Amino acid sequence: MHYSLTDIERLQRFYHQQLVDSTMAFWFPRSVDEVYGGFMFMRDADGTLIDDDKAVWIQGRAVWMLSTLYNTIEPRESWLEAARIGFEFLNKYCFDTDGRMFFHVTRDGKPIRKRRYFFSETFYVIAAAAYAKASGDKEAAALAKKIFSRCVEYARHPELLPAKYTNTRPSKGIGVPMILLNTAQQLRYNLPDVDCDALIMEFIAEIEKYFVKHDIRCVMEQVAPDGSIIDHIDGRTLNPGHAIEGAWFILHEAKCRGNDQRLIKLGCAMLDYMWERGWDQEYGGILYYRDVFNKPVQEYWQDMKFWWPHNEAIIATLLAYVLTKNEKYARWHKQIHEYAYEKFLDKTHGEWFGYLHRDGTIAQTAKGNLFKGPFHLPRQEWYCAQLMQEVLQNSRQFNR
Repeated sequence: MHYSLTDIERLQRFYHQQLVDSTMAFWFPRSVDEVYGGFMFMRDADGTLIDDDKAVWIQGRAVWMLSTLYNTIEPRESWLEAARIGFEFLNKYCFDTDGRMFFHVTRDGKPIRKRRYFFSETFYVIAAAAYAKASGDKEAAALAKKIFSRCVEYARHPELLPAKYTNTRPSKGIGVPMILLNTAQQLRYNLPDVDCDALIMEFIAEIEKYFVKHDIRCVMEQVAPDGSIIDHIDGRTLNPGHAIEGAWFILHEAKCRGNDQRLIKLGCAMLDYMWERGWDQEYGGILYYRDVFNKPVQEYWQDMKFWWPHNEAIIATLLAYVLTKNEKYARWHKQIHEYAYEKFLDKTHGEWFGYLHRDGTIAQTAKGNLFKGPFHLPRQEWYCAQLMQEVLQNSRQFNR
């Protein structure tokens, strides 16, 4: 199958309407904390607050999302004001004295947990960069650059981070180059004076060299330091949705570089491999974990359907179709789109449920917790709406 321009118009309207009228309308303005600043995102299906703690990385993600919508969709003052409130909370409460960020704080900003990895910092970077573009705040721009440099330093010198535990089986994970790739892309987009091109290609090269296994059609989640497979349960565990997210980061870079064919080939290979391994042939949807050698997976939630892998697969399949015109990707996009909006979407209160059993029934009703908030879903709807708008604007080239 192929998508016609009428189909593209329909998808553009759908994603835009879902983004503005369902997803963002669920979270805002109710989640803005007018007392302490920041956002309260731990909410049940109807928006009822179930916990007032704050996950730092979701605070940053929300500031990025609000600022990005202000910059690209509509300059709503309510979005910019909410972004300001969130950004100020991050700066006031979420950095420790050593310059690293907390992971989990109380409503009034008291620290609860701090993790070894630096993902809170990467989400701060994209938040600060997008907010700087929206507001013209030069200090925010400077902070984005400063903290990004710190993140790159952590990645290159992990000894700067505290040891998590004794580990006599060293490994490296795909998460670090993936998140730095996307962080650099966002920094470059929002602050054009920052030259991230070489770094972006460095992170892509690391993903390709160590984690993409063409011989067994797979993208590993972690490997030994030399890139070999660690033939133990943890080392064999795959996360198809995560690898598919990495695939579309690379496809996006291909698009930014004038449809770079080598990067398109790499991104599509990653998507192909992990769709084959992750798509549930019996019930539909993306399985959460798989084993590289099809052995049993340790985690008991391995066959559940989480919301975010479906967001990433919707983006990846649609972007792959736009870049290649391969009808396979239109077919896969239609499959994942229809499955996700049938199973996850709450047609009564808006937004998506986060967790389904393998058969697609709802496992629990919460819309927000320490890991779920206004990021993966609104990012997907925003990105796809923007992508479809670009196709419509360049319809002559699309029809070739």
